[in-house]
Amino acid sequence: MSIIVFGSINIDLVATAPRLPVAGETLLGENFFKAPGGKGANQAVALSRLGVPTQMVGRVGAHSFGAELIENLQDAGVQTENIFVDETASSGVAIITVAHNGENQIVVIPGANGRINQADVERLGQILPTATALLLQLEIPVNSVIAAAQAAKNANITVILDPAPAQSDLPAELYPLVDIITPNEVEAGQLVGFSVDSEDTAAKAAGVLLQRGVKSAIVKLGAKGVVCATGKETFFVPAFPIEAVDTVAAGDAFNGGLAAALYARLSLHQAVVWGAAAGALAATKLGAQASLPDRFTFDAFLKERG
Repeated sequence: MSIIVFGSINIDLVATAPRLPVAGETLLGENFFKAPGGKGANQAVALSRLGVPTQMVGRVGAHSFGAELIENLQDAGVQTENIFVDETASSGVAIITVAHNGENQIVVIPGANGRINQADVERLGQILPTATALLLQLEIPVNSVIAAAQAAKNANITVILDPAPAQSDLPAELYPLVDIITPNEVEAGQLVGFSVDSEDTAAKAAGVLLQRGVKSAIVKLGAKGVVCATGKETFFVPAFPIEAVDTVAAGDAFNGGLAAALYARLSLHQAVVWGAAAGALAATKLGAQASLPDRFTFDAFLKERG
């Protein structure tokens, strides 16, 4: 059995500069690098590095980085047979400028990710019987996310939704198809319509999400910890104290750790601890997929932190 990730696959093109340019300005930059990204691909790599058999379902372009993105997933141990190579689109690209003070500007071109449709959902459906869980995000068309969640529900597969990028108008029909939803505080606030910045407001937001039909709501508060609510209980897991270097992909690492624990048949409480640990480790390194911990590092961190 495996876990399936259905979602986005991107290449990040990153330039660093002393500051961000103003409109119409040409500015000399300093460094350039490209790195694999996309919330779907990040979560697949997070899972595979933790030792979980992982399948990725999505799209890349026939040109512009497609082969490189598939090869990168394969190098991380992810099964890529169900990634469709779209001859008519570019791969998803994020063009990022980062200034010395940490500010950034990002332009995302969805490319092939934006063309994910019912044909991809049907490919997903063929392999759902081999899975214990399906991980979803919102960097692909929401209609395809709903159709994938419905297919997983029909197959009695656990659905874990990372509602990012946040959408305040997420269709009501999606919530009852979700077993576990994992917004951060900003995303939770956009979903429920009030500010989420504390344990109390996170618990209130989780309650709203439960009322909308999800079975469990996990609200990530960064360094302040994690609140989890189900129909039976609400509990809080403190954050692991770390020196944060870069929080990019920390949320994807969290979902990888959470799903890996559930794959190992641990309790939801233990799964939230695993998610918090994986997210903390990812925040101690630069980059997205480069920061995702392997199982040896992860186990050593958990043992050291008790």
